[in-house]
Amino acid sequence: MASFHNGFSILLVLVLAVVGANAGNFRQDFDLTWGDNRAKIFGGGQLLSLSLDKISGSGFQSKRKYLFGRIDMQLKLVAGNSAGTVTAYYLSSQGPTHDEIDFEFLGNVTGQPYILHTNVFAQGKGNREQQFYLCFLVDNTPIRVFKNAESVGVPYPKNQPMRIYSSLWNADDWATRGGLVKTDWSRAPFTAYYRNFNAQTCTGSCTSSNSKFSNGAWQSQELDAYSRRRLRWVQKNFMIYNYCTDYKRFSHGFPPECRQ
Repeated sequence: MASFHNGFSILLVLVLAVVGANAGNFRQDFDLTWGDNRAKIFGGGQLLSLSLDKISGSGFQSKRKYLFGRIDMQLKLVAGNSAGTVTAYYLSSQGPTHDEIDFEFLGNVTGQPYILHTNVFAQGKGNREQQFYLCFLVDNTPIRVFKNAESVGVPYPKNQPMRIYSSLWNADDWATRGGLVKTDWSRAPFTAYYRNFNAQTCTGSCTSSNSKFSNGAWQSQELDAYSRRRLRWVQKNFMIYNYCTDYKRFSHGFPPECRQ
């Protein structure tokens, strides 16, 4: 789930998947975009699956674009030996100055945890990677905050509505231990499952009377004290890479948002 707000708010919060109430219908809300019959919607529109074999992966995208609000999606990642595979789930606008909020789940050998790779693009600029071992109960757990630092010249993803995208694909040249562990195609097809999609969002001013974000409520959405403690716990115990502490990469000084 990604919670994201407009320029008046302070935070962009990345929170892992939760089960949302009033789940949407995948047939109504999404298009299967590639992979032929490897992408499937079933269960009366309540379930969606993506599969990967040696020939192709698969993917889908939302019919609508979203700007402000909260989006929930429950994912079941590839089970067992998922080494070499990547399950990507992200929001993105289009064009060279696009905004994007990324979750990439990097597969691993049986018994080893997934690595969650996150990134944030604003006006075409990314390079804001953070990575985590998925060794904790993820539901409703915040993992990352991207603060609005426009005051020091850092672009913020607040103006471009984004579609939801997801794909399952082979990346065994880099995904697991830098490409040392390859995809075991004898275990194909690899399959990821999705359910309980729920979007509490708007695409414009968020003033609709039936929106939980009406009357400016979305402008002040932020983590409560408990969630802030959970965020610190996750980042202390499970973060394995943070661009804001990569001295070799930024030997001439960290990006300005890292100093906020």
